[in-house]
Amino acid sequence: MIAATNAFDVERALALFAPDAVIDDPSTGHRFDGSAGVRDYIARYFVGYRTVSRFLSLEHAGDRRARLRLDFTGDFGHEVGVLDISVVRQGLIARIDADLE
Repeated sequence: MIAATNAFDVERALALFAPDAVIDDPSTGHRFDGSAGVRDYIARYFVGYRTVSRFLSLEHAGDRRARLRLDFTGDFGHEVGVLDISVVRQGLIARIDADLE
């Protein structure tokens, strides 16, 4: 996902998500549901702000769950954030709960 969003490739990033995936990101004030919502999130907050993510750490959080810590830079400045990611059995992203540190 990091490689796809850093390349501003919405379609490649979207292909990593289950059709009914959810992204809940309180920093944006919105929750994004399904393929249309995920597409909107990636286009608006990665492509739109020219966000580049740098991997900082990964912590396994149970079966098919992980917590990623990322460094974000873009037109908005600089932030460090956490993505709690859940995947379905097929390996597609089912849910991301995002927050800033």
